Amino acid sequence: MATRRTARAGAGDAEQQQAFTPPPGVQPLAARMRPRSIDEIVGQERLVGPGGALRRVSERGHLGSVLLWGPPGSGKTSLARVLADTIGARLVTISAVMSGVAEVRTLVAQARERLALEGRRTVLFIDEIHRFNKSQQDALLPHVEDGTVMLVGATTENPYFEVNSALLSRMRVYRLEPLTDDQVETVVRRAIDDAERGLAGELGPEGGVSLADEPFEHLVGLSAGDARQALNVLENAVSIAESEGIRDEAGRVSPRLEDVEAAAQQRVLSYDRAGDGHYDTVSAFIKSIRGNDPDAALYWLAAMIAAGEDPRFIARRLIISASEDVGMADPRGLEVAVAAAQALDWVGLPEAAYALAHATVMLAVTAKSNSIGRAYFAAMDDLLENGSLPVPAHLRSSGPGRRTYRYPHDYEGDDVEQRYLPDKLADRRYYFPGDQGAESRIDERLERLREARREAPRRKRRIPGEPDSDPMATSSEAMRRRRESLGDLSDSQRRDAED
Repeated sequence: MATRRTARAGAGDAEQQQAFTPPPGVQPLAARMRPRSIDEIVGQERLVGPGGALRRVSERGHLGSVLLWGPPGSGKTSLARVLADTIGARLVTISAVMSGVAEVRTLVAQARERLALEGRRTVLFIDEIHRFNKSQQDALLPHVEDGTVMLVGATTENPYFEVNSALLSRMRVYRLEPLTDDQVETVVRRAIDDAERGLAGELGPEGGVSLADEPFEHLVGLSAGDARQALNVLENAVSIAESEGIRDEAGRVSPRLEDVEAAAQQRVLSYDRAGDGHYDTVSAFIKSIRGNDPDAALYWLAAMIAAGEDPRFIARRLIISASEDVGMADPRGLEVAVAAAQALDWVGLPEAAYALAHATVMLAVTAKSNSIGRAYFAAMDDLLENGSLPVPAHLRSSGPGRRTYRYPHDYEGDDVEQRYLPDKLADRRYYFPGDQGAESRIDERLERLREARREAPRRKRRIPGEPDSDPMATSSEAMRRRRESLGDLSDSQRRDAED
């Protein structure tokens, strides 16, 4: 009985915690300015604008379970609140960082009771749902499946990597984009001018707030598409200016550029080592190298290093780029990239930044060719389409057919007409050299070889005393004799053991 009373008390506590909202006077500006309706949401037009997917389903009173994937400050939590209100559901919010399976079960039990007694559905909003481990995510499955709760998850991580496929298959994934500078500007203007919740009324400083063009533009720029960040910096800058009595002619608190800089402390790097910022930045890095822009490549390199990216990850990307984007146009590219990775192992950061920058600039300025990748994947396509085809008889390591193999070094130019591909792909070509750098010379050599093969093959003139045999065949024969000898020895030892 005591256990049951404790469980009931726990459920009631959870209910009370969900119902409690701090008074507006103590809420941060960003919390007070959350959108109250779908029409107040700034940005995400594709989802909540006229004809947007989420607007359509919510206005019909249906939501289902959804996963909101986007960067910080793009409006995931605000969107969840608005959607729940639009469909008339009770919103219950938990954080995956602070909650576990027990709390989820308690809230699900409350949702079941609410549905049975009141006929009101529950939206369970889980912030940072990627923080839930597999067992915690699995605990949600039956309740999402039977409709006890409508699950709305929010994550800054790629859900296809971080969320269980079983749970993901029961949810619709919606991608939220960072706000543009114009959209952040709208959010900031609204906060300055709003007399009910913003800075123009009783919750703001006496006389209101004004922001000149220069500090305003700096505030918008440093937010990097994060509306919450912009409002937090604005609120702090206003506090600094008010404490120092900085006002315009109309008596409004007017933060200066230095107040905005002081409030922000430093420009926030829009980068997350484990999230999409990680992949977006390295994508810009590689594309700058591919696009022959050493200045942009150096900027993105510096952005990754300054944000604490694993330098070995950068080195690996350089090695990949050396083959993928430079390839045979400049074979030295791979050598320099590998050398930079080795230098990193030897000296570490910060000194290894020189080697990484060295490789970055070298790959960015040198000739480019993607012929290696095109050739490889063309060959892979044929393999997947046709399967593993038989090796031509003359190329095999054993069997009578191998005697028809022509040893190229026996012929002029160390080359002779001979088929190396399987019969079904006899005339297939995969590698087409580019016209940049060293690869242009490769194309010339291959063309000379093709012309020579069309003529009758001529054997080399032998140097007196030079063995007239295929060293590979000789080696193969020697290995065969050695295996036979070892086999005979093994048989002899077995007979001796039996005796």
